[in-house]
Amino acid sequence: MTISKPRIRLAIQEILEAIGEDPLREGLVGTPDRVANFWEEFIDYRPGNIDVTFESTSVDQMIVVTGMRVYSLCEHHLLPMTLDISIGYLTSERVLGLSKLARIAHMCAHKLQIQERMTREIADEVVRVAQTEHVAVLVEGVHMCMLMRGIKTPGRMITSEMRGKFRSVPAVRAEFLHLVRERGGK
Repeated sequence: MTISKPRIRLAIQEILEAIGEDPLREGLVGTPDRVANFWEEFIDYRPGNIDVTFESTSVDQMIVVTGMRVYSLCEHHLLPMTLDISIGYLTSERVLGLSKLARIAHMCAHKLQIQERMTREIADEVVRVAQTEHVAVLVEGVHMCMLMRGIKTPGRMITSEMRGKFRSVPAVRAEFLHLVRERGGK
C-alpha cells in the first residue's frame, strides 16, 4: 500500500487549525511531518521472511508462545490498541522459526484494524505457514477509544480463534489456555 505523505501533512495541518491550534507555533512546527512519517512507518511495515520452517522432531507437539505485544490502530476512531498475543499450534512435519510468530502478529497489526479480524488473520497466517490446521490464537487488548472517549472506562477485550483440535478436543484447548495463563500470558 502506498501513502501520500504530502496529503497527510496537509490533513494534519488542517486538523490542527480546525481545533484552534497554530501549526506554526513552536511545539507544533514539524508535527505534520512527524505524523506523516509515522503513518509511512506504520502502514509500510515489512515483517521480513515469515515462511521459515524447520523439520519437526515430533508430530502433534504443542508449541505455545505468549507475551508478544503489538500495537495497532482502531479503524473506527484511529486510536491505538495495545494487544498481547499468545499463539499455539500442534506441529506437523514442520515447525516455524520462533520469531516468525511475532513477525506474523506484527504484520497483521500494522494496518487499520479491529481486534476480532486481527485474531482471525493471525490464525490464518499460522495455518498457512506452519502447514497445520491445529492453531489457537488468544489476543487481549486495551483500546484507547474506550479509555479516552465515550464511556472512558478501562477494560480488556479478549478474542480467540481456535482451529482443529484446539476447537474440537477440549483437553487440547484447556492445555493451551492453562499454558497461556500460568506460563506468562496476560
